[in-house]
Parts: sequence; structure tokens; C-alpha cells
Amino acid sequence: MSTPIQKLNIVRFAPKTSESFYAELKGRIEEYFERNHLSKTGNKLMRWKTVAMIAIYLVPFGIILSGYGAVNLAIYLLLWVLMGLGMVGIGTSVMHDSNHGAYSKNKTVNKMLGAIIVLVGGYHVTWRIQHNILHHTYTNIEGLDGDIDAGVLLRFSPHSKHYKMHRFQHLYAWFLYGLLTVQWATIKDYLAVIDYNKKDLLKKEKRSLARAIWEITGWKILYYSIFLVLPILFSGVAWGWVVLGFFLMHFFAGLALSCIFQLAHVMEDAEFPQPLDNNKMQNNWAVHQVLNTINFSPRSKIMSWFIGGLNYQIEHHLFPHICHVHYPELSKIVKRTATKWGIPYQEEKTFLSALIEHGKMLKKLGKKENWLPQTA
Repeated sequence: MSTPIQKLNIVRFAPKTSESFYAELKGRIEEYFERNHLSKTGNKLMRWKTVAMIAIYLVPFGIILSGYGAVNLAIYLLLWVLMGLGMVGIGTSVMHDSNHGAYSKNKTVNKMLGAIIVLVGGYHVTWRIQHNILHHTYTNIEGLDGDIDAGVLLRFSPHSKHYKMHRFQHLYAWFLYGLLTVQWATIKDYLAVIDYNKKDLLKKEKRSLARAIWEITGWKILYYSIFLVLPILFSGVAWGWVVLGFFLMHFFAGLALSCIFQLAHVMEDAEFPQPLDNNKMQNNWAVHQVLNTINFSPRSKIMSWFIGGLNYQIEHHLFPHICHVHYPELSKIVKRTATKWGIPYQEEKTFLSALIEHGKMLKKLGKKENWLPQTA
């Protein structure tokens, strides 16, 4: 098991050059936007999508509060599941782009819509640190990428310590995936800000530890007051059913979000590189991203629309500041350029095939022997 890296600046990627894969790719991407007179941020369709995603979340909630959902318990619980669907849409199609600064040219708009995560139980500051800084920079690097650090219950990296229970993780992981947003809404943000404060990462968000804790507490109180206390008071359903519905909402959202994000990196075709003896990575940042990321379901317009283009994770990792509405076209450019430079461009044809491969990867990582993927 590798030792968690405490200081980010001790790990360096190989330097970029003017004649490299990324330099040529950036030139082609810039030429595409200039030739087609396009903005790199969102468009009218993106704004309509925002309205749709928020409606999927709040309209069922309004019905719950109105008491109409109490007529039939099956319908009542289905309304909570629909809210879970809305949580997924808000997280992947609105909040995600906004926190990357890709939703709008207006920084205030990005800031406001990025903070919408508090309405689904999260905290925008810890999200930006874990996702934008750690995951997007140090993808699949043990000790730095928080997305592959799932504690002792799950083993997402061949460099992580193996426990006997991991032999069965391909069976029980799916239940734990469903608890993802439950963690967000309860303890995870508190643990994260304490850890990030030790690593001086809160300074990047202009937060002290005390301020971050107060903000988390305030947002959590508001969140539970609206989405748990109000239904108990006004939905006309016994509190036990309200709690069950609230849990179903989070479980559905957590399972969906976990599958969407894990299919992009915890796969057999992805690499899990470690720094060399001089604490430098073998590849530069751009090549590292391509080798550790897998696309899935590229032909599904519905999938791409609903999950904010996160089936095009390669494009997202290379150009996180470009709105996801452009990814389908950008993927053609990225694939051609990667092929020219002899860099594997990895993708699964469907969501189901990617899900199956991820399950196989979980099983492989659950074995005791020190399995490592082949490197390019």
C-alpha cells in the first residue's frame, strides 16, 4: 500500500513542449471554435436543460409537500425516486460545468449555479477541491486522487492495501455506491475540510477551517429543514415513510452518480501510474489523462444529454473549461489526434458494456495477488 502524499507539489508531470500531442490538439480545438464561430461555454440548449433538471428535482418535491402524493404510497415513493433522478441531472448537467467555469462566460453565474450542490446535500468548496484540483490533476494516482480512495471497504487501485473482504467487493460495491450522496449529506464534507486544511488546500478557496465548518453546518441545516422536515410536517405521510423516501432518493442518486464516474477510470484499460523515484510522472499531464480515462456510450444522445457529456470523459479531462455540449464534436478531433500520436483512445460502446467491465475490474482488484494493469 502506498503512503498517502501530503504535499501536492512533490509530484510533477513530464514537461509539455511546443511540439507535443497536447499542443497540436489545443491548436485543432481552437481552430474548430474559431472556424464555427462558437463560444466554449454553454448555449440556449444548456439553459433549457438547466430548467428541466431543476424541474425534475423540485416538481416532485412540490407534489410531495402538497399532500397529493399521500394518496398512494407507491406513487409517493416514486416521487422521491424522481427527485433522485433530478439530483443526478443537476449534479452532472448543471453544477458540474458551473464549478469548472464552463457553464457561462459570466463568473457570477458559474459561482451561483456551482453552489446549487447545496440543494442536493453537498458543499461546493469541498467538491471543487476534490474534483477540480485533485481528481482532474492527479487522475488515478494513489494517495492523491480522492476518487479512488474509498477507505477500507472498497479497493479501486492495485496500489491500495488488500483486505480479505475485497474478494467480494464486486458483489457488495453496488450497495455502497448507493450511499455516496448519503455521505455527502452527512459526514463527508466535514472530514474533507479537515483533511484539506491540513494540506493547505482550503486556502485556494479562500476559506479558513472555521468558516468552512460553519458554512457546511448552515447549509446542512437548511437542506434538512427543507427536504426532510417540511415533508414530515406537510406531506400527510407518516414520518417513517418520509425517511424511507428521502433515503431512496439519495440511494438512487448515489448509485447512478457512482456508476457514471467510476466507469471512466476504474477499468482494466486504465493505468494506475505511480511517481518515479524522483517523484516525477513518466508522462506529461495530457497523455496521463488520456491513458487513465475511458469514454462510454458515445453514440447515445440521450445518455450524453442527461449526464452532462460525462460519457465523454476523455474530452472532459483534457478540456474541463469547455462546456459539455461541445464534447461529441470535440471527441472526433481528440480521437484523430491521439491516433496520430500513437496514444490509445479508449471507449466502451455502451453503458452496459462499460458497467460489466467495471464489475470485472472490481473483481480483479479484489484478488489478493498484486495485479497491475499493463502500461502503454
